Amino acid sequence: MQVAELIEKDLILIGATAIEDKLQEGVPDCIETLSRAGIKIWVLTGDKMETAINIAYGTCNLLNNEMKQFIISSETDAIREVEERRDQVEIARFIKEEVKKQLKKCLDEAQQYFHSVSGPKLALIIDGKCLMYALDPSLRIMLLNLSLNCSSVVCCRVSPLQKAQVTSLVKKGARKITLSIGDGANDVSMIQAAHIGVGISGLEGMQAVMASDFAIAQFRFLKDLLLVHGRWSYIRLCKVVTYFFYKNLTFTLTQFWFTFYTGFSGQRFYDDWFQSLYNVIFTALPVIIVGLFDKDVSSSLSKRYPELYKEGIKNMFFKWRVVAIWAFFAVYQSLVFYYFVTVSSSTSQGSSGKMFGLWDVSTMAFTCVVVTVNLRLLMICNSITRWHYISVGGSIVAWFLFIFLYSGIMTPYDRQENIFWVIYVLMSTFYFYITLLLVPVAALLGDFLYLGVQRWFFPYDYQIVQETHKDEADDSGRTDLLGIDNQLTPDEARSYALSQLPRELSKHTGFAFDSPGYESFFASQLGVYAPQKAWDVARRASMRSKPKPKPNKIN
Repeated sequence: MQVAELIEKDLILIGATAIEDKLQEGVPDCIETLSRAGIKIWVLTGDKMETAINIAYGTCNLLNNEMKQFIISSETDAIREVEERRDQVEIARFIKEEVKKQLKKCLDEAQQYFHSVSGPKLALIIDGKCLMYALDPSLRIMLLNLSLNCSSVVCCRVSPLQKAQVTSLVKKGARKITLSIGDGANDVSMIQAAHIGVGISGLEGMQAVMASDFAIAQFRFLKDLLLVHGRWSYIRLCKVVTYFFYKNLTFTLTQFWFTFYTGFSGQRFYDDWFQSLYNVIFTALPVIIVGLFDKDVSSSLSKRYPELYKEGIKNMFFKWRVVAIWAFFAVYQSLVFYYFVTVSSSTSQGSSGKMFGLWDVSTMAFTCVVVTVNLRLLMICNSITRWHYISVGGSIVAWFLFIFLYSGIMTPYDRQENIFWVIYVLMSTFYFYITLLLVPVAALLGDFLYLGVQRWFFPYDYQIVQETHKDEADDSGRTDLLGIDNQLTPDEARSYALSQLPRELSKHTGFAFDSPGYESFFASQLGVYAPQKAWDVARRASMRSKPKPKPNKIN
């Protein structure tokens, strides 16, 4: 200090630089929406406590006057008095004891509020020095229990290491799914410690983006990432996994019932190529289409009703009850496939008068399996597009094309002659068509009744939203998906408006018509205000018309 006082003397202030550190637009609305979705938001910041509390109050809407706030701070008279003695051992022991007392006191009070019917929401505010001792193995369980009982947690003056430690505490101690989001190099350790890391490509470098799983331009896009794409992905993944389990269990059980009639001798029910191509060709494409395009509600409704996200938090679509229901209907359908076909074919015969054999029955059963499991997929789709119809219809057609070729061609090198001409014999009988009609109907009848009763009497939240807005058009356009409806700067609004204008094609060059002033012309046609810029005039002035080629003289 003395050296600084001697040097910094009689100086002339020429100028000063500063960095404005403020929250991006749309952050309060995003945080409020995520809170309504059942997501607990923790703020881990290096700011001092007063600044963090002000931001949490006024900007982030994490704190309000109705909350009961538990503040654990090292800025107390007792701690200052001990720190003045400059005994590091005593300071560490005293602060640890104080933190332990505060945690126990706050936890007991939180338990009382938690068990009360109309208790207020709780919030925990702790600074970095106290957090260092609270993360001690002997106190971290108490800190975790207190934090989980609070709606909001604000950690101030924390180091990058402490950010990672807090994230790991929730991830491993509470076994919760964690997401960390940051925009600077000091957030890298926190981003890497969480299950999912999101980096914001802002003004503080690209370190956070390079270390993250997802990169977004602004914090408000987190709402679209979680409530729209994240929820859609969860529902799609649950459907894909459970459907794979269902279709393979159905296919396998038909062979399992056959073993009871063969004395477990090892005689196979299906041809080898049937088993090999079942998952590769005949049932592969439809489930991929569902995993790519299925969505229960539009993006705008997903953000209008953030409570829909809670179904994913509760794991409503991938619990043991859901798997058991799929397994039950798989067993039921396999019984229908096997016993309906075998019993009905026992008295049936081909056009030549011969009784149907093993390969006739198995081919008939496999045809019913392929048709039924593909149609069953359409029953779980919330949105059906032409790609669903193409994939389902294409898979069924692929099976018939394969069996026509496989059973119609025989060479001296064939290992199996039993399938030869089987499909042609079957399709020459009335039995084939009536069975192909009745078996899928009987197999899917139970699923149809269950889905109807479930939707009428025990609907999911998204089904209620579907019924509420079933007469509304899907307004999930690109504008809403990208969050363009939020406030934009004049230049951004102009750029977006111009990007939506039609692109005229030049009759002479074939390229996009880009002559100066086209923006204003087409904008006026569509009622979009897009004034000309100075560079439009400059570009017009700089353009030179090419001289016309002189016509050749004909002598």
